[in-house]
Amino acid sequence: MAGAARLTRAEFLSLRNREFVQAGKTLGMKDVQLILGEILPNALPPVIVYASVVMAVAILLESALAFLRLSDPNVASWGNLIGLGRDVLRVQWYVSAIPGIAILVTVLAVSLVGQGLNDALNPRLKSR
Repeated sequence: MAGAARLTRAEFLSLRNREFVQAGKTLGMKDVQLILGEILPNALPPVIVYASVVMAVAILLESALAFLRLSDPNVASWGNLIGLGRDVLRVQWYVSAIPGIAILVTVLAVSLVGQGLNDALNPRLKSR
């Protein structure tokens, strides 16, 4: 959470001295109008990409910890399922393969949703 706040603050600080903000001030826009209408739409895309990466890493980390049996064994987890399938891997390979594919698809989906939101909300890409 602190990383996202730090990134947002850094984006706001870098955007406040840009030409379009200075032009808004020259036109007489109020601070709230500048923040909500100009700076915030330009500061959101990096934060959205960061959030999607953090979510994907959290899914992978939880699965890895559960696979190593460092989590609660009574909680259903893809990592637990892969770890339990380790004993029957030669005979029933799909017991470990299906949760692994589910992790792959979920992490890929989270990443693609983050990229899609970035493309949809990035004002720099709207002109293309």
